[in-house]
Amino acid sequence: MDEERLKDHVNRAQALIINDTKEVPPFWVSKYKKEAAKNWDIFYKRNTTKFFKDRHWTDREFEELAHQPGQEKKVCLEVGCGVGNFVFPAIADNPDLYVYACDFSKRAVEMVQSNEHYHESRCKAFVCDLTQNALTDTIPAESLNLVTALFVFSAIPPERFAFAIQNIFKVLKPGGCVLFRDYGLYDEAQIKFSAASDKKLQDNLYVRQDGTMSYFFSLEDLQTRFEEEGFSTLKNNYIYRETTNRRLELNVDRIFVQAKFQKPMPPTA
Repeated sequence: MDEERLKDHVNRAQALIINDTKEVPPFWVSKYKKEAAKNWDIFYKRNTTKFFKDRHWTDREFEELAHQPGQEKKVCLEVGCGVGNFVFPAIADNPDLYVYACDFSKRAVEMVQSNEHYHESRCKAFVCDLTQNALTDTIPAESLNLVTALFVFSAIPPERFAFAIQNIFKVLKPGGCVLFRDYGLYDEAQIKFSAASDKKLQDNLYVRQDGTMSYFFSLEDLQTRFEEEGFSTLKNNYIYRETTNRRLELNVDRIFVQAKFQKPMPPTA
C-alpha cells in the first residue's frame, strides 16, 4: 500500500470510528463475552473445516518455524488452533517441530484429533480456555521454545488478555518466543464494523453477526500488554496488504500487527 493510499485509508477509518458512538447494551456485551466459547463452537459446527485456509505462510513470516537441517528439535504451542490450519502444514514442513495445539472450542479440537494427519508423536490437541484454564495442567512449565498466537487474541475480551499472556509466559522456556499476528487498528474489517453502527462492544472491540468478537490492536497497545506481563519486545510492526475481492471487484486494505515477544533469560550471578 503506497503512502498516500495509506494516509487516505487511515483518515477514512478515523472519521468512521470517532462517529461510531452507539455501543451494544451492557446486557448483550456481557452475554457475548460469557458465551465466546459457545459461539465459536457453533461457528465450527456450521463451517467445519471449510472456512479458513491452511496457513502455509507462517515459516516465511517467522523464521523460527522454518526447518533448518541439523537444528535441534523445537516444541511449540499454538493457542487458538481452530481446526488445524496452522498445525498440520507446520509439522509437514518441519520434521523437527512438535506442536501442542489448544482451543476453547471442543468441536474444533475434535476436528483436529480426527484429521488423518493427526499423530500424537508429532502433535497433541487439547481443549483449553486460555483465559481461565492453566496451560500447565497439560504442558510442563518452562518447556516450550515457541508459542504461536495467530488471530486468536482478537477473539478474547481485552480484560482477559493479562491472564492469557501470563498463562503463556509460564509454559515458555526462558529465551522462548511468542510469535504473534492479528488484526491491526484501522483494518478494513474495523471500518465495516464502525460503518454498521451497531457492532461496538467497547473501544476497538466489536461483535460479528454470529456472536464471535474481534479486537483491533495498535502497536502501542499490544506492546504494553505483553511487557506488563514480563515479556521483552523483539519485533512489533504493522503489516499492510492490499487484497482483491474478486466477487465484488473491490480492492480491500488490510492492516495486521505482527510481533515477536521473548521471555527474558534469568539474570546471571
